[in-house]
Order: sequence, then C-alpha cells, then structure tokens
Amino acid sequence: MTTNSAEKNPVYWFYGSASVAFGIKNNAFSYLLLIYSTQVLGVPGYLAAAALFIAMIWDAVSDLFLGHWSDKTNSKLGRRHPFMYVGLILLPLSFYALFNPVIELTETNRWYYLLAAAVLIRTAVTLVEVPSVALLPDLVKDYDERNKWLVLRHAFGWYGGNGIHVVNMFIWVGAYGIAVQTGYAIYGVAGAIIIAVSTLISSLGTQKVASGLPRPLEKFKFSELWHEIKQIAQSLKNKNFMWLFSYSLVVGGAAGMSTALYLYNVTYFFEFDGAQIAFTGICVFLSPAIAYWLAPKLGLMLGKKWTAVTALFAAILLYPIPYVLKLAGFWSSHEITALALSSYELSLTINLLIYSLFVTAEVVGFIIGGVMLDSMMADIVEDSEVKTSRRSEGLFYAARSFAGKFVSAFGIVLAGSIVSIVGMDGIKTVSDMSEEMRLELASFFLPTYCGLYFFAMYLISRYQIDRKAHNANLEILKKQAQKTVDD
Repeated sequence: MTTNSAEKNPVYWFYGSASVAFGIKNNAFSYLLLIYSTQVLGVPGYLAAAALFIAMIWDAVSDLFLGHWSDKTNSKLGRRHPFMYVGLILLPLSFYALFNPVIELTETNRWYYLLAAAVLIRTAVTLVEVPSVALLPDLVKDYDERNKWLVLRHAFGWYGGNGIHVVNMFIWVGAYGIAVQTGYAIYGVAGAIIIAVSTLISSLGTQKVASGLPRPLEKFKFSELWHEIKQIAQSLKNKNFMWLFSYSLVVGGAAGMSTALYLYNVTYFFEFDGAQIAFTGICVFLSPAIAYWLAPKLGLMLGKKWTAVTALFAAILLYPIPYVLKLAGFWSSHEITALALSSYELSLTINLLIYSLFVTAEVVGFIIGGVMLDSMMADIVEDSEVKTSRRSEGLFYAARSFAGKFVSAFGIVLAGSIVSIVGMDGIKTVSDMSEEMRLELASFFLPTYCGLYFFAMYLISRYQIDRKAHNANLEILKKQAQKTVDD
C-alpha cells in the first residue's frame, strides 16, 4: 500500500483513532493524578507517588505476559481483539471510579482506594493499547509507510488527550479550581464516555481485517509458564530492541517527572490560571498537524533513527528557555499595584504567547520522536522473526511500554519528592509560592530532565535497522515462507 492510498483505507483511520482513549488516560495520569491525589483526596505527595509507583510496577510486569499472550492467541476474533474487548469494559468503568469515588473515603482508606483505581486503569489500558498498537506490523510491511500510520495514531492520541485537557482547564477543573472535587468528577464522567466510544469504534473497525490475519503456530500455555518465560527472554535478546528498551527506561523517568509536575509548574511557577492553561492547549492543537505533515518527510530524508534524534534534540534545546526567562525576571509577577494593572495584563499576554509558542514547537519534536521510535519498534518484529521464527510484536510493544512505565514510576516518585522538598505540599494559591521555591523547583527539575533526554539520544544512535536492513529482512522472510509452501 502506498502512502497516497493510506487515507482511502478505512482501517488506517480506525487503527489511528484507537489512541484517543490512550491519550485521555495519559492526560489524566500524567498531568492530573498527582495533584488530584494531594490536593483533593488529601494524600501526601510522597504517599500518592508511592501508590502510583506500585501500580506502575504491577502494570509493567503484567504488560510482558499480556503482550506475549496476545502474540500466541488463536481466536476467530484474531490475536488481539479478545483482549481489546475486555479492556473496553474495564477501562471506562475504572476511569470513572477514579475521579468519582464509589465508596466513602476516609483517612484510613483513601490511599488504598487510589492504589486500587490506578492498578485497574493501568491493567485495562494494557488490554486495549498493547494489542491495538501491535496490529501495525501485520497491517503494514513497508519501512516508510509505517511512519504514516503511526503519526496518525500519535496525532489522535494528542488530540484526544489535549482536547479534553483544554475543555477541562476552561470549564471543569480550571473553572472550579485544581483543589476542588467537582471539576474532577465531571472530567471523570466525560473521559469515561469518550474512552468507551473511541475504543468500541476502533475495535469494531479493525475487527474484520484482524480476523483474516495469519494465526500463531503455537498457543500460550499457562501449564508451561517457564517455557513461555524462556521464549520471552529469547525474543528480548535482540540487540536493536535492547537499545530502544534502554531508551524507554531513560525517557520514562524524565517524562514521568515532568508530566507529574506539569500543573505545579504552569499554575505556581508560571502563574497561569485555568483559562490561560487551556489557551496553551489550544495552541498545541497545531503540533500534531505539523508533525503529521513533517514526520514522514523527515523519515524519508534522514531515516527513522536520525529523524528521532534530530526532533528530540530540538525539543530539549527549547524546553528550558521559558523557565530561564521567568527566573531572570522577564516574566510578570502577581505582586502589582492597581496603577500597573494594564501594563501587567499586556505583559502577561505576551508571556502566555511566548510560552505557548515554545510548547507548540516542543510537542512537534516529541511527537516526531515518538512516531519514529514506534516505527523502529515495528521493524524489530521482522528482524526478530528472522532469528526466532516467531512474530512477537505484542511482546516488543509491551516490553517497551513496560520500560517506560516502570521508570516513569520512579519519575513520579521523584516529582512527588520534589513537591515535598520544595515545600509545595501545602500551597493552594500562587501567592503561597515564593521566588526561592521557584528557583529550587527549577534547579531540581531542569538539569535532571534535560540530561536524561540527551543520554536517551545517545542510546537511539546505537540502533542499526535502516531501510536497507529492513528490506533485507522482508526478503529473507519471503523466501522462508516460499520454502515452507514448497515443502
């Protein structure tokens, strides 16, 4: 299938739209959950981070088995869809329950409720997202065409997550206040409905083609669990996979820390209110569209590896600049007089536009980098099949997700610790945030975040499958398949 014909294929759109649910869940866990836990549920930062850490560890370990299990599932519905339909039921219900507690919370049980809800949601996401994204290597074989399909998927994920984020900041959490339950309750209902609808549409839309895909040669056997573990280990020994796995470990820690601190940063560091935070989200709507146009072109020119490195390098160079401008005094403060009000409002508008411009450009870089990394992971499927005679796409995507989640848990713990160390556990308004606290927050956060990303770029540079190597793998598999038919 050519790039030009992809848009005419309904499966292309159904496959891409699956990530709407994933984007909404990511928005909730990355940006809202830590601050919701501390300021609404009343769980201290370090305990909330501990609950999320435990949930991620469970999720990270279960991902590997669910991914491998889906690789070896022989069903009339296909290898992936039985898992997706179970997740279709569990994910909306658990998402609703997180932001609308279904039992009365007390000092004693609120931490356990947070933990249980987080575990259920993460398990449900694994059931939906890992099998869904693992459809790609069977659907698309071409080295460059995979970029096109994945950039659409990333765009849907960003539009889903960022779309509900904008609405949330305008009329729900942003309007009621980040320390008030009411906005989160509405957010939980809306998110659950959208997750259910998008997952159902995508699952049904890809069902027919999934049912017709080749079935696995062997089934997953719980009675031979050690044998299954050895097969998992054999597949994961692939050197190119290990470089991407290591990348995910490093970036997972950085992303977990930055997203958990996001609302603290924009609310208390940059002094934006709900409507202003929503405005930055509106600007970010441009990012997926730009990435959708740019990513395939850069992939053709530079190849996947160097496109990823270039895009991430540009994003990380831009990231600290607004923080530096704020600390250097180029950002207005809320401590103003009535006479200076008009000047302050103009300055604040300029600051908001500058911040939004930087965030929009950064997100383009992060999307392109993510697309290329997912596409590189797809190419590992054939590279591994040449060596093991097994297709392990579910396992590989689950393992990469495992790495990101496992270390992202550490990033959230680090973020929760920073909140407590800086003294932000008890702050409720911008006026509670001193300049000294802002300096400490930036001093802890920025060097760690940027340093981790620069190290991750080095890890990506060690990946070796390019267009020529991928086509060679396809040719080998084609000859092996023909030999099997002849025999």
